Amino acid sequence: MASKTIQQVLAAHSDSLMALPGVVGTAVGLCDGVACIRVFLADSSAAARARIPAQLEGYAVKVEVTGPIQRRGP
Repeated sequence: MASKTIQQVLAAHSDSLMALPGVVGTAVGLCDGVACIRVFLADSSAAARARIPAQLEGYAVKVEVTGPIQRRGP
């Protein structure tokens, strides 16, 4: 069992994940009914996927291609 909550793990790793080329977002989500870390990619390139770990501190990491994410205006 992980010693940190999934939110703590995401907070600790979000900046380094977001710094990877092609990563446009991170979140806590559900994967097959179990909490996991979701990493969103701008495209489905194999190079981007290869940089994402399968696990972080005991929590599964799942990759989803969303395309670019842009902030909405006011």
